Amino acid sequence: MFITILTALVVLSVLILVHELGHFLAAKKAGIKVEEFGLGFPPRAWGKKIGGTIYSVNWLPFGGFVRLYGEDLEESQKLKDKKGAFWQKSKKARATVITAGVLSNFLLAVLIFSVVYSYLGIPTKTDQIKVVEVFPNSPAAKAGLKSQDIIFKIDDEVLTETDVFIKKIDEKKGQTVNLGVKRQDEELFLTLNPRREPPEGEGPLGVLIANVEMKKYPFWQMPVRSTIEGTKEAVAWLVLIVKGLGKMMADLFTQGVVPKDVAGPVGIFQITGMVAKSGFLNVLQFAGFLSINLAVINILPFPALDGGRLVFIIYEVVARRKPKPAIERWVNTAGMALLLCLIFLLTLNDLKRLLGWENFNQFWQKIWPF
Repeated sequence: MFITILTALVVLSVLILVHELGHFLAAKKAGIKVEEFGLGFPPRAWGKKIGGTIYSVNWLPFGGFVRLYGEDLEESQKLKDKKGAFWQKSKKARATVITAGVLSNFLLAVLIFSVVYSYLGIPTKTDQIKVVEVFPNSPAAKAGLKSQDIIFKIDDEVLTETDVFIKKIDEKKGQTVNLGVKRQDEELFLTLNPRREPPEGEGPLGVLIANVEMKKYPFWQMPVRSTIEGTKEAVAWLVLIVKGLGKMMADLFTQGVVPKDVAGPVGIFQITGMVAKSGFLNVLQFAGFLSINLAVINILPFPALDGGRLVFIIYEVVARRKPKPAIERWVNTAGMALLLCLIFLLTLNDLKRLLGWENFNQFWQKIWPF
């Protein structure tokens, strides 16, 4: 339990700190005064002022924050010295500072995935159908198929593509098939009966197959190749997360429910703990996935998020005037309230999944007996 919490705290803290570091560096470059760059959250344990910025270490060891001079529109209008104030800078400069955190998280994900691929190798397509895993008590297991076997034939047809193999097996459900298998230096022929209704996630034969292997290239090629693969994976996750988030929002507004497979804060801690048990590389990959999540969520055009602040700048471009401070404050307050409600719903979702529906109802009645 301690390792789970510690791992989750470290991972999330690094992601948040990198996000805030992006804002910090962009603000410095734009000539905006940074009042404080903090590691963790107040109360402050230690702080030192360097070049007009307080660099602090705080007692709550989670993430970090950046405090910009004149960041609040209403307060910035009351400042006597407006030089270096956030709201006094150009729209382009402010937009750059706002999006810098999101970009930092995306680049961090690319870096993480690139490091993983540098270690594991580059995914390279082969002309072989390799067995990656065999599920217990499946037709494949009963027939003697093993991990690392190469399937080269089904009945009398030679195969090299996984898609074709899967299609052929689907056509043979409930029938007998003969597989030609290469195991090290020998060829075997096994007889199997693909299931009509296999358990979820196992398929008719009960195997996981792949036609991709992790290939190591000369060391001078690996940095470029791993960066390309890392970027491709980051973009792929970006697309998947955007689609998933869109579905979640659609379900929330049309059905009034949060999908059961969406994780909130508790769920993220639980998943991080599970991943931590499977090795450091898996923790790195999960951190990359979370970094993309953080980038996507923050760029949403929602009040109180970076994307919401960007909307105000777009309004300023269209209307050719700054928004009224009172309206900005009200919109951000309302947005924060909605955001907290969503986090609350996701947390309830996590508890339902952890405790089970019946146990959750009993738990809820104890803390809310009305």
